[in-house]
Amino acid sequence: MDRRIPLLAVAADVVAVLVFAAVGRTNHAEAFDVAGLLTTAGPFLAGLALAWATPYVRSDPASLGSGAAVLAGTALVGFVLRAILLGRLPISFVLVATVSLAVLLVGWRGLSLLVARRVVGSSR
Repeated sequence: MDRRIPLLAVAADVVAVLVFAAVGRTNHAEAFDVAGLLTTAGPFLAGLALAWATPYVRSDPASLGSGAAVLAGTALVGFVLRAILLGRLPISFVLVATVSLAVLLVGWRGLSLLVARRVVGSSR
């Protein structure tokens, strides 16, 4: 495996979580500043870090299976931490956040697989 793939994958995941948090803050008319963004993204970035600590994710970081593991870790830890920090966790937030994170964290992996297959297929 190209050594750049894990670095690019973790960067894509961090950007995905930051985009998720930024869109959420914007949709709820919250102030857009770095501190607010990091406060919103923090619990999910913690979950992302824990997911990336697993050998499963690091062994094939761009795979759909790793995307599912990253999604599970990011969402689960993020929701638990948000519930602890805010004292509440609305089910509507859980549903929307899970779908949004799935699109972002698994979505880029799916697109990269499609592009890779197309490139390999066109070179034959």
